[in-house]
Parts: sequence; C-alpha cells; structure tokens
Amino acid sequence: MPPSYTAFVQRLNRSDTLIPAFVEKILYDFNCLYGMTESVCRLIDAMPVIMADAKSGSRAKVAYQEIAEKGHCGSKGIWYYGVKPHVLGAERKGTPPQPEYIGVSGAGAHDSPVFRLIAPLLQGKEVYADKAYADALLKQKLMEEQDTDLMTPVKLKKGQKKLFLPEQLFSTAVSRVRQPIESLFSWLQEKTGIETASKVRSYNGLTVHIFGKPAAAMLMLAFNS
Repeated sequence: MPPSYTAFVQRLNRSDTLIPAFVEKILYDFNCLYGMTESVCRLIDAMPVIMADAKSGSRAKVAYQEIAEKGHCGSKGIWYYGVKPHVLGAERKGTPPQPEYIGVSGAGAHDSPVFRLIAPLLQGKEVYADKAYADALLKQKLMEEQDTDLMTPVKLKKGQKKLFLPEQLFSTAVSRVRQPIESLFSWLQEKTGIETASKVRSYNGLTVHIFGKPAAAMLMLAFNS
C-alpha cells in the first residue's frame, strides 16, 4: 500500500540534506556529458521563490530564523516573503545555459556576496550578470588574479541622469548576452512551478523545494534528450 500524501511529504523533508548533494552530482554529470566545463562564458542571475505575498509576508514565519525574509523582485516589480535561488550557468549558443551552481539567499539579500562565494572557482572566464551583482573591487580582483572578467550593465553615478552612449551600448550588449538565463528560469517555472512555495511549511521542506525541483527538471531533460 503506497504511503499517504502526508507521509510522502514527511519522507521528502527528511531527505533535505541529501537532495542538494544529489543536485550537485547531477550538475557535474551534465557538465561532463556536454563538455560545458570548457566553455568560457558564464551567466548568473537569481529568481524569486515566493512563500507569501506582500500582504501576508509580515505574518510569515516559515524558515525565518534560517534564511527566508521579505524582499523585492525588481524584474517582477513585487514585494514578497521568501528566498532567492542564484544560478550560475555555462552559455550554450541557441539554448538556455547549462547550470553549474545553485545557491540560495534570503529575498532581501544583496546578490554580490553570493557571487563572491563562487568567484574563486572561475578561472579565465567571462561572467555576465545584472546590476545587482556589480562589485568594482571584486571585478578588479578577478581580472588581476584569475583572468576573469565580471561584466554588468553600467550603473548611473550619483547625480547622473542618463548613461553616455558608449555606456548604453555596453549595457545593452551585456543584457543581450545574459538573456538566456532568464529563459532558463522561465523553463524551470514552466516545468516545476519553482517560484511558488506557499505550501512549504518548514526549512526542510523549503530545501527540498528549491533543490528538488531543479533536480527533477534536469532528469526530465536527460531522459528526453
């Protein structure tokens, strides 16, 4: 007799320490299979995982002590309570990037510190990101010590009303290169509904949600390829 839905969920939640390691193994195998470790270009971005909307966020407590918090998603123009998975992927021409790294921060956390954690692993790469990952000191360090170039759209300086034409052109070019990672997020949402986590009731469940859904999507991709 199969377990009840509640028992099944409890079993999944008890695997919260195993699923991230399982995802890491899947990503490693995929990168070896498709030879993406040799690719120079990397794309990084974050997506919202919404545990509660802005109205309910002030009352939300699930995983509050561990990681979840209230934050703003600029691309969607919303406030929400939850977390942000950050995905670093290798560029693939004509198709969404191949994920190499998945990390998680609170919804209100700055993006740059997350990138700092994995930056030492990127030797001789070109990394394209949005303005939230801009970090002048890190950019200089990466170029000098690792021959890695962090490229983000140009931010307006204090008192500057608009970008100069070369800055506009550069920002547009960076945005075009990193657009495929937004397509990856759309694909993940379409296949797994990862952005909606209103039914998550524990930190363990949140971990399973964040890492289990990409794992399922990658396995679907493997069996359909």
